[in-house]
Parts: sequence; structure tokens; C-alpha cells
Amino acid sequence: MRKYIVSIVGRPNVGKSTLFNRLCRQRKAIVDAEAGITRDRKYEDVEWNGKIFKLVDTGGIVFDSGETLDRMVRHQALLAIDESDLILFMVDAQTGSTDIDKQIAKILYPHRDKVMLVANKADSEKYEWELYDFLQLGFGEPFPISAQIGRNTGNFLDELLALIPETQNIEDAVKPAQTRIAVVGKPNVGKSSIVNLLLGSEKQIVTEIPGTTRDAIDSLFRYHGKEYILIDTAGLRRKTKVAYGVEYYSVMRTIEAVDRCDVVVLVLASDEEISVQDVKIASYAKRRMKEILVVFNKWDLVAKDTHSTGKFISELHRQMPFLQFAPVQFISALTGQRINRIMETVVKIEEESEKRISTSELNRFMETVVEHRPPTHSTGKHVRIFYITQAAVKPPTFVFFCNQPALVSENYRRYLHNQIREMFAFEGVSIKLIFKGRKEGEAEI
Repeated sequence: MRKYIVSIVGRPNVGKSTLFNRLCRQRKAIVDAEAGITRDRKYEDVEWNGKIFKLVDTGGIVFDSGETLDRMVRHQALLAIDESDLILFMVDAQTGSTDIDKQIAKILYPHRDKVMLVANKADSEKYEWELYDFLQLGFGEPFPISAQIGRNTGNFLDELLALIPETQNIEDAVKPAQTRIAVVGKPNVGKSSIVNLLLGSEKQIVTEIPGTTRDAIDSLFRYHGKEYILIDTAGLRRKTKVAYGVEYYSVMRTIEAVDRCDVVVLVLASDEEISVQDVKIASYAKRRMKEILVVFNKWDLVAKDTHSTGKFISELHRQMPFLQFAPVQFISALTGQRINRIMETVVKIEEESEKRISTSELNRFMETVVEHRPPTHSTGKHVRIFYITQAAVKPPTFVFFCNQPALVSENYRRYLHNQIREMFAFEGVSIKLIFKGRKEGEAEI
């Protein structure tokens, strides 16, 4: 069962971000928090009473004084309608309905079956007497809350979940047995063609499963006797010159796909410069500790020499230094050139993600590393690492037991991270380092 998407929309300064922070950060029921793919947008999984849903914080809808409705605003609202299962239309209980509220209401009204009107800043009962003013918006009586002080937010969440009764249970959020592969990237880089080739070349599609979004399909297929689920995000579209709203909501498919997958196949166009959107998608996948494969598509369009692949990889690492661990393949979905390398590499990445290093081997490695460069601290305090062990796989997780974990500097942690990669590879796999003391204190990267 998929997570439902709940978006908060409204004009500026009605308290959208305050509510977002109240539900996602001040509560201790946070499942996971990450900055979104686009700047100043936030997406977070929120749990309430054993249910989990994805909450989206949006920027304030504004109007262009030169036009009836700003173009970007219209797209933001329309795409919120398209992508969200529930829209929280937030208004200000202390101000009353405004002209901007009324214009937003006109956009949302045809889809009123999935709109919940929320009157924020109802800090006390006296403000609830004025809520009849919002009935003119056409969404019935608003639900009064105060996001700032938390008034009525528990009842509000109960009401919210009642409107999306089939949202995912926390116990159902366990990752399924099949390896899930998400093919992601900005529009028009060839994701659809790659997906079709991967599925078509096998001729063994078992079934199709409804995906996270209305037009996404998860395809179950078999490769060398093992089942994989391919998450197609090819429905992503971004209209030209419409940046804010469209980019904002179009990336929801990508974010949801990355959240659900094991392996991210990041598709870049060989005939285009690496874009900011590419970097942000990759960064999100890395922060989510995903296994990552980078694919340069449209390789047939590039004038090549003996140094071409090296130049592309160097530029990739210059713009995305955090992806130096990720393998890179150069393909052409149009001609089918090296398309088989994708699944071959995915299999190798999966093997790397499940690799275990014995404690004895890790500690021999650690002795050599510390001897070459012992940990130090600017205060002059003695930092000692007693031993290291691998605690988990997928992602590989290494625990360092120290006398004072807080004194292990960020630079030294990254040094250890790089040394582990140099010695044990883990190509394509995000690895986690945890530093623990004997009694208290730990830090991780």
C-alpha cells in the first residue's frame, strides 16, 4: 500500500510552514525528514496513530499585479490538485477571508472532494466565532487550529486521516523482498525508452502493479532468475518557462520513487549539460542512502575520442563529488547500445550492498589506517578508536567504538569513509559510519 500525499497550500503568512514544522519536527513521531529536490521545498513522512503519510510544504501562493492570476501560481495549484490525495487549504482565522483566498478557492473548488479547509491562528475559542466568514469559500466549515501553540492539532490529524482512510500502516512500510529499481532524471533524457528496453528485452514481464502516482506503473520482471520491480518515473513533465509550481510538484514522483526503491538509476543526457535539477535528484538519493548507478544516455549523439568517457566522468565528479562511488555507464536507448550493462551493473551493486567484512579483517585494516594517520583533535585531547565492526548491510553500516566519539572530527570521519571505500570498494553503495562510546554519545555520517 502506498503513502498518501498531503499538500499544504494557501497564501503567504497563513502558517503553512509552522504547521509543517509542528507535525514533522516538533512531534517525536517523525519517520524521516529531508530537504526536497527543489530549493526551499520540504517533503516529510509523518506518522500518526500507526498511519504514515507524506506531507508537502509549499510556498505561499501569490498573485501578479499585472495579470489576473500569475502563471506560476496557476500551475502550482493545478499540479497540487493532480499530485495530492488531500489538499490542506490553509487560511488565517485572525484575518478572515481575503481576495487571494477567494481566488485560490476558485481553483480548488472543482476538486473540493479532496480539499480540507484549515483555519490557522485560532489561538483561542474567541477566534472560532468568526469562522463563519470562511463559509463563502465553498468548502464548508473550516477546521480551527493553532499551529504555533499546537491547539487542536491532535483532533486535526484524526480528521485528516479520516479523509484518507486507506493510507499506509507503519507495519506495512517494510521493504518488500524484490529489489526495486527507480529510473529517475529530468524530463526528456530517455527514461521511458530505457524502461521499455529493460522490460522488452527480457520478454518476461510477470505483471503490472499500480504505482505510487496515478500514471506510474511498477513492473515486475525477472533477470537471471531473480525478480526485480522497475519503478517508472517517466511521467515526469515540466513545461518550459514554468519553473516554480511545475518543478515543485513534478518532482513528487521522483521523490516517492527514490523513497521506495533500493537502486536508483540516474539518467543524464550526454548531449546536455548537467543541470541543477540533476544534482538535486542525485543529492536526495545519496542522502536517502540509496544504491546509485549513473547512466549517460544518448551516447550516440556525442562526438567521441579516446578520452570522451574520462571527460564525462570527471565533469560528473566535479559537479557531484558525492557520487564518486557510483558506477557510470554510457548507453544509447535509441540504438540499444550497451543497454545490457544497466542490469549487469545493478546485479553487481546489489552484491556489493550485501557484502560483509569480518571484524578481524576490519580491525587489521583499522590498525593500518590509524598508524598511517592517527585521529587528532584541536583541543589536544587524546582520541582513540578501540575497534570497528560491521553492524548491517543494505546499506553497509560500520560501527567505530571510541573513547570520545564527539571528538572524532568531520574530516577524520570522511577520511575513514574514503579508506573503507578504497580497501573494500562498495561500488555504487552508500555506506554509513557510526561512532560510539562505551557508555554514551554517538555520531554518524
